[in-house]
Amino acid sequence: MTKKIRLDCSLQEDEEKVNNSFVELDTREGVNDGFPRVGPNDSLLPGLFDDVALNCLAWVNRSDYASLACINKRYLGDECFNHADKESLAVGSELLVFGREMMDFAIWKYSLISRGWVKCKEMNHPRCLFGSGSLGSIAIVAGGSDKYGNVLESAELYDSNSGTWKLLPNMHTPRRLCSGFFMDGKFYVIGGMSSPTVSLTCGEEYDLKTRNWRKIERMYPYVNGAAQAPPLVAVVDNQLYAVEHLTNMVRKYDKERNTWSELGRLPVRADSSNGWGLAFKACGEKLLVVSGQRSPEGEAVVLNSWCPRTGVRNGTIDWQVLGVKEHVGVFVYNCAVMGWFGEVLLD
Repeated sequence: MTKKIRLDCSLQEDEEKVNNSFVELDTREGVNDGFPRVGPNDSLLPGLFDDVALNCLAWVNRSDYASLACINKRYLGDECFNHADKESLAVGSELLVFGREMMDFAIWKYSLISRGWVKCKEMNHPRCLFGSGSLGSIAIVAGGSDKYGNVLESAELYDSNSGTWKLLPNMHTPRRLCSGFFMDGKFYVIGGMSSPTVSLTCGEEYDLKTRNWRKIERMYPYVNGAAQAPPLVAVVDNQLYAVEHLTNMVRKYDKERNTWSELGRLPVRADSSNGWGLAFKACGEKLLVVSGQRSPEGEAVVLNSWCPRTGVRNGTIDWQVLGVKEHVGVFVYNCAVMGWFGEVLLD
């Protein structure tokens, strides 16, 4: 079942602009597929729980998916998408969710206006594990891997007004497991890996006016490996913040000097899962950290926030708890913040 935490938090200085925020959580045990559990007659493999069946199916070649579909109708494309890993991106009034279907990648989008889901037009070069960011009604995705595992240097722009994708000039360096963001009206991509063994410390800046990429050496020196999460980054007031997950330290980027300074630590640990399982996002003028915690009372997901304008005292960040949802899993698979309304969507 999908549950929501209703939060009353102000994302603007004006107290009259207090907005309602929603945290959506998939609290069912096992696979987070976004749909209710099916009955025993609809199990993926008769006689096995779906969690066990999925572990078995993980060893099946993608070329055999069509044959499996003849055995059980739940192997159809939508069901593959439901069980696959996903990536999300909020742009304009839409939420894009990227995942896999039986034979290829797929994108579904949710509209805040129509309050419904529809299939989104696919990218010119479908991909996963890419860096992405949005600015108003547009978004850019860069790098990633195609369905054959090739690391990409291509980038594309999505226009939410027309629902179309447009190819951009290629980056200087192919990369996957990278992160993207907009800052000062330009798009950036940092971190990632160009191969299973080569981590990248350089970043790239894309100027929408000149349509050129600029390589920035040593923009992100905290390299991530194949088992580590993409860089945890967020932009507030056109200032870039990142989490160095090995030390749980929040850092701020100096655009003029191309250096990073330490601010203070996270309210939770990011090192225990190599940076996976938590979200570090910008929402209005605040930074958000969404993560799970365990206590004698059980498991819960906690939403912490900090406004950088308040500063840091004695090397300590004054994190504020905005909301807690108890009796749910502790691993955050996906997170997106939609618009200035402050709707925080979690998987």
